[in-house]
Amino acid sequence: MHVIALSEATAELVDLVGGKAAGLGELIRRGERVPDGFCVTTGAHRLGVVPEAEVIAAYQGLGAGPVAVRSSATAEDLPDASFAGQQDTVLNVTGGTEVIDAIRRCWESLHTDRATAYRDARRTDGQEAWMAVVVQRMVTPTVAGVLFTANPLTGRRDEMAVDAAPGLGTTVVDGATAVDHYVLDGVDRDDTGCLTAAHLADLRATGERLQGHFGCPQDVEWAIDADDVLWLLQSRPITTLFPPPPATDKPLPRVYLEFGHVQGMLRPVTPMGMATLRAQITAMLAALGVRVEIVDIGGRLYGDLTDLARDRSSRQRLVKLLAVDFGPRAQAVMRHVLADPRFAPVDGRTGRGAAQGAASLRTAGRAVVGILRALTRPETARIRMSQAVEQIRVRSAAPADLRTTADRLRHVREAQDVDDGADAIMWPIVAGMLAAALPAALLKGVAGQDEIHAVLGGMPHNVTIEMDLALWRLAQGAGDHRRLLLDTPPDELAARHLSGTLPDIGMTAFLDQYGHRGVAEVDLGVPRWAEDPTPVFAALANYLRVTDPRQGPDQRFHRAAEAAETALDDLVARARRRRPVRGRLAGFLLRRARSLAGLRETGKFAGLYALRETRRQLLLIGADLSALGLLERPDDIMFLTLDEVHSAVHQGVDPRGVVAARRAVHRRELRRRSVPVALLSDGTDVETVLPAAPGGDGTLVGVGASAGRVTGPARVVHDPASAHVEPGDVLVAATTDPGWTPLFLTASALVTDTGAVMAQGPTVAREYGIPAVICVPDATRTITTGQLVTVDGGAGTVTVH
Repeated sequence: MHVIALSEATAELVDLVGGKAAGLGELIRRGERVPDGFCVTTGAHRLGVVPEAEVIAAYQGLGAGPVAVRSSATAEDLPDASFAGQQDTVLNVTGGTEVIDAIRRCWESLHTDRATAYRDARRTDGQEAWMAVVVQRMVTPTVAGVLFTANPLTGRRDEMAVDAAPGLGTTVVDGATAVDHYVLDGVDRDDTGCLTAAHLADLRATGERLQGHFGCPQDVEWAIDADDVLWLLQSRPITTLFPPPPATDKPLPRVYLEFGHVQGMLRPVTPMGMATLRAQITAMLAALGVRVEIVDIGGRLYGDLTDLARDRSSRQRLVKLLAVDFGPRAQAVMRHVLADPRFAPVDGRTGRGAAQGAASLRTAGRAVVGILRALTRPETARIRMSQAVEQIRVRSAAPADLRTTADRLRHVREAQDVDDGADAIMWPIVAGMLAAALPAALLKGVAGQDEIHAVLGGMPHNVTIEMDLALWRLAQGAGDHRRLLLDTPPDELAARHLSGTLPDIGMTAFLDQYGHRGVAEVDLGVPRWAEDPTPVFAALANYLRVTDPRQGPDQRFHRAAEAAETALDDLVARARRRRPVRGRLAGFLLRRARSLAGLRETGKFAGLYALRETRRQLLLIGADLSALGLLERPDDIMFLTLDEVHSAVHQGVDPRGVVAARRAVHRRELRRRSVPVALLSDGTDVETVLPAAPGGDGTLVGVGASAGRVTGPARVVHDPASAHVEPGDVLVAATTDPGWTPLFLTASALVTDTGAVMAQGPTVAREYGIPAVICVPDATRTITTGQLVTVDGGAGTVTVH
């Protein structure tokens, strides 16, 4: 039997009836008003034969009148993939033969170009997709449309949105006509457009019921007939919403700022990595006298800045403080938040605010001593820092007597609480950042920001630059192995290296020094290069494509350093002539910036030693649990917390169900291409409510972060592990971390969706002397690979030709 009543379709039968039918069946069982119908199951599609007798009998059971024939694929109307409009719907079908033809048309639509492209973009296997078909009695509407039970534009969860138009709902869904748009926020409305106030109240009540039942915001198709009866035609999860912040018992709204892009990371963090990062960031901020709760939202790191925003003292400097690491997009949203009456300063200090004040005072003394010591004797500060890094490296090694799973788990837990006393690392870095940031104010009216950026190019003492140049030297020494490295896929080269069958090209020595690094390296759950050197071999191939010696990164870095020293001398001479005192101070700070600002990456570089060892021990524990049948594979442990690992190790609790669920969420979030800069506790993406920027002439406007002007073909990259960047390509990415910087050595310019002028990506771009424009909204969506673009780092613009 390949035809069942629509009321019999359930979520458990989704592989048989598809997502749409399963949702409609659930609505019927909940007592909602749904047009009668039946479902032709995927079993018929697998056979490739329409069960004509069954279909005709079921069609006659509906009265043999007009029906709607609708696709219901197994990968349709799911929590992470709506497939909206990707497969066919045929309306007003009358007659048995016509219904059968419409079913075949729905089947064929499963493999149209648009449906295939959608599946590819969602990384859904087309070979695993099958098509059921829903046939329902046709509703003739006077008005129809779509109800979203959360605002799909802003993400706000306490608002609903309705689009409606007279006639069939397909005109709304297909965008074929102008629609009436309503935002339902609980306020009574007059009759406007094609819907009355009573209609809107009915839709809001329906939306509340459906969201309450399904447990998540719903995208609902509906129709109202000539008798003013509301019919539900579909209800599926809204797949585009970013997850909301965790619920709180606070009466006033809260604001959360995204922290991950500070480390050049917008991908979701694994649960084990999240626990480690939250502890590390909280401790780092506490050392600076700042108390901020780090919150997991959609697998990303967000900081709750509400108390800082409402504190009279903190709010005065909050926007300025965001300039260095968070950038102009974060500053814009925070200005908006501070102007919102709901975030007005409160009288008196909160308990947390008072604690922050006391912590700030305790920190201030250490900060002043550490910063002044670094500024007065930068060479000594670098030596002390190098010694501290080496001590961290040595101490990160696990003791040799860890023999049991319990021993390893105990060591991992104890390692979380180690305080390395990082003053020798922290304060020289802060001194360098201050020395680079303060001259802009001192030189106002004398020098522009692009001139100061030029002075900060070719910066020495940067561990990431040193790493990139070491890989370049490895490429230069490839010799007879050049063709092997160019013609063999990077993943195959990595496998051969790990198996010991690759000729010695110096990769072992490189990974001995830098193998604890990687893309998204601050996430404990992500493999290091020593485990999977595929990205390193991909970068190596890119280097080997550089045939002009002058475009070699060593030469580019050398030229950038020479140009910076020349620019520094000229700038200081001009400044001292016009403003002697300020010019002298600015000159001192800029020279100290060139001695210290390059150290910025050293702190994280040192911390990665401990992460590498912790990850190694966790994978060994994971292997033991896998051998016991408690995990499917060793790296499943990265989708647990330490407490959950403890329960598995000591109590035999089976966590495989938890792991599978979290892996599914993680895979879904990996597909997300944009992450909100800031969220309110009601789910509002703050950037969506900012005033719209004036339209331009097609030129994309961002923030200039490294001076220079270059025209070249765009190369949009989402994953550096497989990136093929030709010399002269303009690298376009959402953001970058140190694992991306080998790509900078062949790129002619950098464009990013987000970032800050002093963040890692723009800093490395300046040091290589390539133009960079950051905070270009949706650059990775607007620009496509191969388009000719001009990047003007001075003007902060990207022109697509």
